[in-house]
Amino acid sequence: MKGPAHFERDDGAENFNPNCSKFAGTDNPRHLRAIHALQRRPMPREHLDKAAGCSNGPELVAEPRRRGFDVPCARVPDFDRDGRAIRRGVYYLTDQDRRKLFRWLSSRGR
Repeated sequence: MKGPAHFERDDGAENFNPNCSKFAGTDNPRHLRAIHALQRRPMPREHLDKAAGCSNGPELVAEPRRRGFDVPCARVPDFDRDGRAIRRGVYYLTDQDRRKLFRWLSSRGR
């Protein structure tokens, strides 16, 4: 999935390996829950934390990035609880991430 046109990507380039053509896989339950949640829809860190059962979304996303996913973070306009304009980070899987995931799942017989 491409980020919507109004998204500005914040790639976390230090964790992304553009030469990696496949997802190395994981058996970590938190990573699997996060990946499953991102398959359904893009989500901000707070929602991803809740879906995965953790409290450190950036590190949660960093590990699948190290294993071959892109998982961009788009910055979207939003408002904080005080009504101030902010740009909230929203993680999503790219089309390429989805293909890598499908290949990995197929290789596992799922």
